[in-house]
Amino acid sequence: MRVHPTAYIHPDATVHPSCKIGPNAVIDGPVRIGANCQLGPSVVIMGHTEIAADCSIHSHAVIGDKPQDKKYNGELSFCRIGERCVIRESVTIHRASIELATTKIGNGCYLMTNSHVAHDCHLEDEVTLVSGALLGGHVHVGSNAVISGNVGVHQHVRIGQLAMIGGVSMISQDVPPFTMTDHQGEIIGLNAVGLALKGISPAEQQELKALFKVICRSGMPQRRSLELAAELANTELGRQFVDFFQAETRRGFCRFRRRNSRLQQSILTPLKQQSTCK
Repeated sequence: MRVHPTAYIHPDATVHPSCKIGPNAVIDGPVRIGANCQLGPSVVIMGHTEIAADCSIHSHAVIGDKPQDKKYNGELSFCRIGERCVIRESVTIHRASIELATTKIGNGCYLMTNSHVAHDCHLEDEVTLVSGALLGGHVHVGSNAVISGNVGVHQHVRIGQLAMIGGVSMISQDVPPFTMTDHQGEIIGLNAVGLALKGISPAEQQELKALFKVICRSGMPQRRSLELAAELANTELGRQFVDFFQAETRRGFCRFRRRNSRLQQSILTPLKQQSTCK
């Protein structure tokens, strides 16, 4: 293990011998760090934090500190970082605020400079937070989602997999999977580029497009649109899309950018005909 002489490692910490610890880094408490991790200058890792193998943590990042929650009263809680994560300069990730709960970062996540993950958040695999992105407490982010620069996400919001959040926006309600938002936080359509880059088949993309039109563009009452969408969903991704709307939500859903009534009618008519044929 290559440890700079100015670094501090707590006696209760477990650090794999293949790790590299930079100058003035602090590992304070029963921290566990896996193989081949690299900690840059002045990194601080605290508490019951576990970092899996092959992570790169850059200078001045702080992981596992106490949650910024006035209700927190010293309860035992955890922070876990998955494999192959890149955590850039001055990122902050806080441990959970609820006793025995965990703030979780999945495998292969990329957290850019000055981004923040608050207590009790859960980021699934391959999530990207661009510089300045701020997640409030209890936020859940699906795999391969991208939160653009200087975005603020309200507590308890869900962001679905492969969602793309437009920069400098405020997200106060749930964002469905496979969709993208504009700078006002309104849903503007499917994340077509992200779907293509992830190798989603044309047939699956077409089904998602049809389901998006039913739920988000048809103008039908939500209950009826979800019933129709559930009938039309044949692929796993399609079912995941519908399930996201049917799951419990504490915040509701972001607004969909409005379309004129003539376009809504042109969308709805063939869908009604398709439903009648069934």
